[in-house]
Amino acid sequence: MNIFNQLGMDAGKAICYSGFREGQHPGGAYPGYEEVKEDMLLLQGHWKYLRLYDCDPHAEQVLEVITTEKLDFQVMLGAFIEAEMNNFNCPWGGGVYSEEQLENNCIANRKKIDRLIDWGNRFSNIVFSLSVGNEACVEWTDHYVAESRVLEYVKLVKAKAVQPVTFCENYVPWLYKLEKLADALDFISIHTYPVWEYKHIDESLDYSKENYYAVANKYPDKAVVITEAGWATNSNGRGINAENVNEEYQKIYYEKLMEWVEKENILAFFFEAFDESWKGSPDPLEPEKHWGLFKIDRTPKKAVQHLTSIFNL
Repeated sequence: MNIFNQLGMDAGKAICYSGFREGQHPGGAYPGYEEVKEDMLLLQGHWKYLRLYDCDPHAEQVLEVITTEKLDFQVMLGAFIEAEMNNFNCPWGGGVYSEEQLENNCIANRKKIDRLIDWGNRFSNIVFSLSVGNEACVEWTDHYVAESRVLEYVKLVKAKAVQPVTFCENYVPWLYKLEKLADALDFISIHTYPVWEYKHIDESLDYSKENYYAVANKYPDKAVVITEAGWATNSNGRGINAENVNEEYQKIYYEKLMEWVEKENILAFFFEAFDESWKGSPDPLEPEKHWGLFKIDRTPKKAVQHLTSIFNL
């Protein structure tokens, strides 16, 4: 099923956006209005759809900039729900919390869901869909939330917001669980990362196709969106072989992916717009810091260097 037809949207390129720069991070210093405006002007005209991850001050700033500056974007707005259960399978040991923390997270998550509804209604002219979470049901997550609880959040949002509702998750859980959740959603959102699964660049597109069609064939009556697909440009070897990542490989994957999704009319959000130094470990080669099509100083990597003259960088 074609998401563009289902939602009455025009086909267009999509990208994940989080604009934290050096010295900025969630819960600390946030990008200011002019910084967000600069980012939006870099992206405008080249990407139509943006994905925002949380109902935090950064997302609100982005929505206000798009509205005030009358920019041509449509936004998937998310609520990043935190752990409501312990996950002892998290490989980096981050999935275990005190009972008090889990209780506090439940309260905070409900407030986020209420904010998601409120902002969806407040910015209904630019927010085209709402996501009730991100990678909260996959086995390795450090913020595990039970499917039944995510389903409750979906029902809350669908009852009070006008936008279609989804949940963003790695492709794997959609294949053997999450059937009840999938049935309740307006469309399914999947993530595909061949390089995290030790695939070489020569295998990359075929593997992402396999991931996508496995889910799409399981749920033939649901539109399936790719809400994350990307290729890192640096790695310290933690989870990603260093020889498998560089700017040239990112360019190859980006171009092949875009050619495929445009041909098949699949909405696919490339991960991500800009490098973010706050992510992952302190190691400067931590792969989490290096997924952007642009470096943290906003200079383009090879995949988008052909746009340099347009960006006037």
